[in-house]
Amino acid sequence: MNLLFANDTPGAYPPSWYAETAQPLPESPPLRENLRADICIVGAGYTGLSAALHLAQAGFDVAVVEAQRVGFGASGRNGGQVGTGQRQGQDWLERHAPADARALWDIAEAAKATVQELITTHGIDASYRPGIAYAERSAAGVAKAHSAAAHLAREYGYDQIEPLDRAAMRGLIGSDMFVGGVIDRGAGHLHPLQFALGLARAAQKAGVRFYENSPVTRVENAHVLTEQGSVRCDHVILACNGYLGGLNAPVAARVMPINNFIIATEPLGARAKTVLTQDIAAADDRFVVNYWRLSGDNRLLFGGGESYGYRFPNDIAAVVRKPMLQIYPQLKDVTITHAWGGTLAITMNRMPHFSRNGTIYNASGYSGHGVAMATQAGKMIANAIAGDATQFDTMARLPNPRFPGGPALRAPLLALAMTWYSLRDRIGF
Repeated sequence: MNLLFANDTPGAYPPSWYAETAQPLPESPPLRENLRADICIVGAGYTGLSAALHLAQAGFDVAVVEAQRVGFGASGRNGGQVGTGQRQGQDWLERHAPADARALWDIAEAAKATVQELITTHGIDASYRPGIAYAERSAAGVAKAHSAAAHLAREYGYDQIEPLDRAAMRGLIGSDMFVGGVIDRGAGHLHPLQFALGLARAAQKAGVRFYENSPVTRVENAHVLTEQGSVRCDHVILACNGYLGGLNAPVAARVMPINNFIIATEPLGARAKTVLTQDIAAADDRFVVNYWRLSGDNRLLFGGGESYGYRFPNDIAAVVRKPMLQIYPQLKDVTITHAWGGTLAITMNRMPHFSRNGTIYNASGYSGHGVAMATQAGKMIANAIAGDATQFDTMARLPNPRFPGGPALRAPLLALAMTWYSLRDRIGF
């Protein structure tokens, strides 16, 4: 079973609120010929789109081959949060990559700046708004969050995070579940599909050739093949994330697809202020994170829950409604109008996997922290091909162990581990 088609209609976006409100691009033709290009990019999500745009602006001839539609995967379905830092906290990086900790912080800050620069430069209507609140359920979690904020201010000069006590958090996000946390005014949120489509428009204007509905069957050095055509090139960029399949075994051993789910409520009207009193996003401290924000028409967009098989659950709305009502019981009578799932990719240590093997570049496994980092990854790969691999090599030095058990056992073993983490979440460890 192929994840590209296991849960979705070929050539169509999922029935999400994002797809319903986006400004679609005209469909690009499938690849039905044998082409030559300087660069062939496999996958038209944030990584591939950013790489294509930056490479075309640098004068390269670029072809993008996409199995479905531009922004079809996680890039067009996610929670839209543009977070600060790397997926692991700065304290983790200082322990596990001490020589690169400062450079990794700088890369993460550059990633946020790149997103905003692209939006501004190319006039992308992505509805970017600043602010993400991180809510903690325990006093220990609050103390850790406040300490981390103080550390970033002291050691890295980052003063955008404000500590919040119980009353301040309750006043901000309208829930009694949490005892405090922080709000990061330097982070933000956006319409993820609109951002992806805006990047594609900019890349097309720069001369990038797009081929949609063209699943890649194999990659042989600098030769990318589909069922009906091929691209010979100087460099290949694998920008597949959770949809890599069998295209590259060494990457697949370290990057595992998982599914995550989001619902959208009916417009809440004045009730929206009982959920979020400011136009910010929010996330909690669970291992399987709940995350939420309001849409432009005052719907609650709420994400949560994971699965590790190929198929999405039959009733996504029921899966996600449960954690939503735990946080917001006042919404028990609200209608769910949209429910969708998406496939992302994780690594063992939740840090992205960057690698280069001859002419083939890869960046994937953003582990739920990909809006900014995947966009920056594309820029880093473009810079590496153009001659400056400094940032790419910093990311590639991060340790990325293989999943135990190989492809056959990694999903069952992860599901077993996640059962334990779910139990910890329920009993408050």
